[in-house]
Amino acid sequence: MKPFMDHDFLLSTETAKLLYHDYAENMPIVDYHCHISPKEIAEDIRFENITQLWLGGDHYKWRLMRANGIKEEYITGNAPDRDKFQKWAETLELAIGNPLYHWSHLELKRYFGYEKFLNSETAEEVWNLCNEKLKDPQLSARGIIRSSNVTVLCTTDDPADSLEYHMELANDISFKTKVLPALRPDEAINIEKPGFVTYLDKLSKASSIKINSFISLCQALKNRMEFFDSVGCKTSDHGLDFVMYYPSSDKEIEDIMSKRLAGNKLSEDEVLKFKTALLLFLGRENHRLGWVMQLHYGVKRDNNKRMYGSLGPNTGYDCIDDSRNSSAQLADFLNALDDTNQLPKTILYSLNPIDNAAIDTVMGCFQDDSAIGKLQHGSAWWFNDHEQGMREHLTTLSSTSLLSNFVGMLTDSRSFLSYTRHEYFRRILCDIFGTLVESGRFPKDLKILKKLVEDISYNNSIKYFGF
Repeated sequence: MKPFMDHDFLLSTETAKLLYHDYAENMPIVDYHCHISPKEIAEDIRFENITQLWLGGDHYKWRLMRANGIKEEYITGNAPDRDKFQKWAETLELAIGNPLYHWSHLELKRYFGYEKFLNSETAEEVWNLCNEKLKDPQLSARGIIRSSNVTVLCTTDDPADSLEYHMELANDISFKTKVLPALRPDEAINIEKPGFVTYLDKLSKASSIKINSFISLCQALKNRMEFFDSVGCKTSDHGLDFVMYYPSSDKEIEDIMSKRLAGNKLSEDEVLKFKTALLLFLGRENHRLGWVMQLHYGVKRDNNKRMYGSLGPNTGYDCIDDSRNSSAQLADFLNALDDTNQLPKTILYSLNPIDNAAIDTVMGCFQDDSAIGKLQHGSAWWFNDHEQGMREHLTTLSSTSLLSNFVGMLTDSRSFLSYTRHEYFRRILCDIFGTLVESGRFPKDLKILKKLVEDISYNNSIKYFGF
């Protein structure tokens, strides 16, 4: 029997062990999509205890605790931090087969040196150990990033953001990690939301452009994109229900915008036409600036309206949506950009794993010599970033395209400790490669294998984004 999460965790062959320990393990990290606060990095925040660092804002853990019947008081409520940690320990000990069990223990090993198991009985020991370790300056926000060997990370930023903390960090020669903004214009796209008109006022002030039409909205966004570009931005990110393609005329879009600004309700068809038009504009601007466009879709958000009213968004009440995802519309959207030679480098992520093969085949229609791996199938996302999800994603990608050009893992996280997910991914990647070699399906050419492992782990993302 293999020991629990030992030196060769997830590595089932000798070749896999060699590939991971000799090539992948010590490669730096690029985290090209996360939700970490640039303000917290700039201020180099410290954490009073492990609950604040581990459970604050982590809806992965919150969902698991709710599944265990834990009262909300111990999840997002006002219970003492020690009590919240106890409830998490009581939940984690039951989480056999869940990636959170592995991630949590990897984090305890790598950042706190704890080699045993967290459960209800060891919770006090782990609480005291972690809190003592957190007094070390090396476990501040910046210290964690440094010790994780992160060379670049991209935050998620609204177009109206001042980016003051990014500029502060860029001028701080004591901190070597690049902290770059990534444009997230969802509030400008979601015309159907109640706060849309209020948001336009905010965007108007940030851009100094009065937004009273679709054209002026595009001008304002172009203004902000050029500002983001001046601060080092290399990518935009878009959270969508699905990638839609509802073409329309310029007049139709202006009429839709006028109708919404007048306070009138839009039809679903009008909403989708507006979103299509604005996403096409943003895609063309991404291409002009040389940015990467990231499209996250296949999610139905905020399903529990009672809890949404109490806690707000991003609190663990989202699910996979397979009702309208269409590879045909995705292909038509990409084609509309490609038809005028304005398709940017694009990364596609669906929350629904059944879309894996569809994404890979759509991508193949738009690859060209303007960039290696111009279209990317983003890493197994959110509910799929577990072992099985990663294996399925990597296997499908390798079966239908060139896995060797893949830009690799990201955290997509609000936690400073999430960099162990890169280790988890790299171990799985090396195990897949090792199995192919030892089963006679790929030669044991260590020169090629070294390049593949190191490129997917780090080098491809540096080249692809232009960091």
